[in-house]
Amino acid sequence: MKNTQKYKRVKMNVTKNCFSNLIPIYHINAFVRENQFSGNPAAVCPLNEFLPDEIMQAIAAQNNLAETAFIVLKESHCLIRWFAPKEEVTLCGHATLAAAHAIFNFISPTSNHIEFRSPLHILKASRENDLITLDFPARPYEKIELPKILKESITVTPKEVLASDDYLVVLKDQSHIENLVVDLNMLSKLDRRGVVFTAKGNQSDFVCRVFHPKLGIREDPVCGSAHCELTPYWSKILNKTQLNATQLSSRGGDLLCELKNNRVILKGKCRTYLDGMIDVVL
Repeated sequence: MKNTQKYKRVKMNVTKNCFSNLIPIYHINAFVRENQFSGNPAAVCPLNEFLPDEIMQAIAAQNNLAETAFIVLKESHCLIRWFAPKEEVTLCGHATLAAAHAIFNFISPTSNHIEFRSPLHILKASRENDLITLDFPARPYEKIELPKILKESITVTPKEVLASDDYLVVLKDQSHIENLVVDLNMLSKLDRRGVVFTAKGNQSDFVCRVFHPKLGIREDPVCGSAHCELTPYWSKILNKTQLNATQLSSRGGDLLCELKNNRVILKGKCRTYLDGMIDVVL
């Protein structure tokens, strides 16, 4: 893939054996609605090669966004890693959507397809007009009893509880999702990545809210990877493979989801908030 972006990584000797690197950064809102300040903000940093883990983690903590994606563009694919403020994560939907947006609009604007390779996954992205499509693995789930800590964290009675990478808590209807009150301190003690609360939607097929306090994310504005868990569930419940989803965070976001051959196809739009450079001393 040809990189047509005109930027330079500039090394400056700040002190002995210490160099300053100017690194491009894009702040992009992913899975936006009509309001440009909706969706989930992610940072995208294109690199010539991955930085030491502790530096990438420090950058993610400094950005203080749900995730920062670090990408290394190769001839035929793009390496990607995701860091939340507190730790590296194995998969992130909205930051992958943001990374694809950065590539398609800034780094390689003649491209319409990209294959991302993370340490655990191969993920494909494509664009058609302003809609970006991601191809992710579906995440399996199992029905469980309500864990004691989770029961003490909420004030409503779930219809059912499922376990995947997150706990999935199914509530009666959309109003229960909208009015949900949780104890984040208690949720942070759970043994899963986080908790996803979901219900059948009024206008959408389903709605959700997502909490990841263990990762340093109180409420995730729009979580693509959670929809890799939700799509198989709601596809079975509603007996349909193509679904409209809305995340009911304060920012809000819309996703088009499709279950296809044990894969989840996610579609959404992005808006660039800013692009610039960060100065990192190595």
